[in-house]
Amino acid sequence: MVLEELNENVPDEILKATKKDSLKPFSLELINVIKNVQQQHGLRHGDFQRYRGYCSRRISRLRKVLKIPQGDRRHYKKRAVTDEHMNNPLLDERLLHIPLMLAERSWAYGMQLRQESNTEQRKKFHMIRKLRKACLYALQLEELCRSDRCDARSKLEVQAYVTWMHGSLYFELQMWSKAAENLKKAQLVYEKLASALSEEQQIPYKQRIDELTPSLRYCAYNVGEQQAINLPELRTLGILDNFDKFLLQSTEKTAATLHEVDWYNMKVPVRIEKVQLFLQTLIGFDDSLLNAESDSKRIEILENMFIDLRDVISATRQESRPDDKDVQLLLAYLISIRIERTIQRNIYLIKQSRKSQDIVRLLDITNQQLSELAQLEPLQNKDDVQENFSHQLLALRAIRCFYLGKSHLALHRWVEATSCYERSLSYAKDAIEKKLPKDLSEMVEVVIADVPSEIVFVQAQAVLEEEEDEPTTLQGKSKVNKIPLIERLDEFHENPQYLTKNPNIVTMPPAMEPIPAKPLFYDLALNFINFPTFPEKTDEGMGKHKGSGISGFVKGFWGGWGSSGKK
Repeated sequence: MVLEELNENVPDEILKATKKDSLKPFSLELINVIKNVQQQHGLRHGDFQRYRGYCSRRISRLRKVLKIPQGDRRHYKKRAVTDEHMNNPLLDERLLHIPLMLAERSWAYGMQLRQESNTEQRKKFHMIRKLRKACLYALQLEELCRSDRCDARSKLEVQAYVTWMHGSLYFELQMWSKAAENLKKAQLVYEKLASALSEEQQIPYKQRIDELTPSLRYCAYNVGEQQAINLPELRTLGILDNFDKFLLQSTEKTAATLHEVDWYNMKVPVRIEKVQLFLQTLIGFDDSLLNAESDSKRIEILENMFIDLRDVISATRQESRPDDKDVQLLLAYLISIRIERTIQRNIYLIKQSRKSQDIVRLLDITNQQLSELAQLEPLQNKDDVQENFSHQLLALRAIRCFYLGKSHLALHRWVEATSCYERSLSYAKDAIEKKLPKDLSEMVEVVIADVPSEIVFVQAQAVLEEEEDEPTTLQGKSKVNKIPLIERLDEFHENPQYLTKNPNIVTMPPAMEPIPAKPLFYDLALNFINFPTFPEKTDEGMGKHKGSGISGFVKGFWGGWGSSGKK
């Protein structure tokens, strides 16, 4: 209705001419718009309900200003933003804010329901519906941005926003592969946008990349090692075309890098598009590591690269065949990148570690990985390459012996520590004469500088320990003072502690001593026990029995006779 009122009195030819001449390009800095309004309207404190209310008010104000109402106060009539509005020279890029705010409102409602679903499980289904609606509005925004009136940056940001929204939906649906594909696509676009902007403008893009990293790791964990996360076909979606317009100014060197790689004087053809995209991201990778603030940041950058590298290696293995030597060579090249970058990460971890045992374990892993790299089939016949690997192994062996000596030193093993230090010094002197990478060379120089002082320290500690084992007069006096006086009465020793309030004379309470047990029951019972006499078995009883033999017979005879006479 409004477009008809605006254009009813103007001839068509004039309108077409004015459209071509006066159409100003739309530039939507989507990530900046979202971050600003989210921080100002509730999301600083995680208040999604407040942010949802702001989105509703913002939509109504935009429709009123741009004269795209949806009916009047009494009647509602749906009216979406179309291509006709995009071609209207009287309107500006605020047209794109309407579907953007609609998507943000649905997303905020979904996040609010996600918080509430912890206690009410049924709200999870409502949350999924709101996220699907947010994806629908995001697709409408992407359709509008396909117009020629939008610049390349707007198209890139909207495509990244759409893939991020779909990745969030699939993440809630636990569709891990699709979620990883969409989130990886969004991360790639944000990384490219950040690389083409100034440092001040990179901040919101880096924040979004940091927000995507935990979700990608969780998706990779759920997908598992055996099932690879397939990277999205970016070229079919037109994202690479926008990269060519906004970010990548292709040169002959870049093109050559994408289609052929020089690896130890071997030409490695790259025909797989996913590998080409990955190799393009490695351009300037070493510079980003050097410009990182600390070793922890460098480790984080390397771990993010490993996620992409694992997907690329898996895709290359799927397309490899035994008779295709080019793909086999490309696979070996990708594996060498993984091993070399892993060794680089281990060196950063060694610089951060404080325990000698952890450093020795990391060096053992690094030695094993370097041996695996030397055993790759394309490199086995390269004498100069094998010699370089042997030099690096010698340097790693010197560093390992140095930290192994520190481990023995912590356990007071003086002989073993001295032996490890001397061996590390000999290895380091041989390795420093060879050509080594910068990090390894610096660590070997530290070994050469520190080993002599460490050997002297170990020898001094060994001598001190031997002297401590021999008792001295002071140690003897201190030991005597600890013994109570009652236990050493035969030994004289003047101790001023005897004149204080707490003299060490006797141990109180006295120590418990074992004594023989005498049962009280049997002592009391013995007083009331009458033992039998057994006269027939005792000597006294036996004597009486014998006296009553012959003499008793005679006595009885005479006595009985006499007694009978008296009677």
